Amino acid sequence: MYVVEMNNVSVYIGSRQILNKVTLKIPYNTVFVIMGPSGSGKTTLLRVINRLIDLVEGARIEGSVKVLGFDALKSDPYELRKHIGMVFQVPNPFPHLTIYENVAIAAKINGIAKSGKELDDVVKWALEKAMLWDEVRGRLHDHPHQLSGGQRQRLCLARALAMKPRLLLLDEPTANIDPVNARKLEEAIVSLKDEITVVMVTHSPHQAARVADYVAVLYDGRVVEQGPAQQLFLRPSTEVAQKLLRGEM
Repeated sequence: MYVVEMNNVSVYIGSRQILNKVTLKIPYNTVFVIMGPSGSGKTTLLRVINRLIDLVEGARIEGSVKVLGFDALKSDPYELRKHIGMVFQVPNPFPHLTIYENVAIAAKINGIAKSGKELDDVVKWALEKAMLWDEVRGRLHDHPHQLSGGQRQRLCLARALAMKPRLLLLDEPTANIDPVNARKLEEAIVSLKDEITVVMVTHSPHQAARVADYVAVLYDGRVVEQGPAQQLFLRPSTEVAQKLLRGEM
């Protein structure tokens, strides 16, 4: 049983093919990293998993996708997304809500907690998991613009966690933040896998080596190599993977 199973998945946007017969199996309770050069289809792959691809005009999908046991392409996307958290490349906390409210709203919408101590506990738990609690515990009623970019990204992670997802998608979550916050985010990601399966897109082979249990390499819309991270980093079998690991792509 896998959290995500893709079989021969192709994605077209208009006449342009973005993914080409992608087959992937992502085990539960792992950090599964997707690597590849820009334009290889990494973000599109994440959007297929949580059905955000539906929002792309002219998008068409072929093949089969199972997510958390659901037929993802036939399920109600809103029901599917209740089980899937996502953090995007650019931090996007809700600017009009406080730090507390940014996290609490996800718990409320997903029916995890409504108010009072129950909600307080979920907010604290999510901020602790995102390694942000100690930095904001005395300023929960501040707004996100008072945080650094890296703190805002960890707030977005806390917001995603507060909905208690079974699957967490991360689209280059450290691309636009400083190294110190990036490392804290990586620590948080690794600590989560006992509770949540994490699928993460990254450009950085060094980051992938630090956090990944499994890696898939995407190139020109195809999976050219996949397997346990240690094996792939020690003995990459394709030229694409070798170039990626040398930082040549």
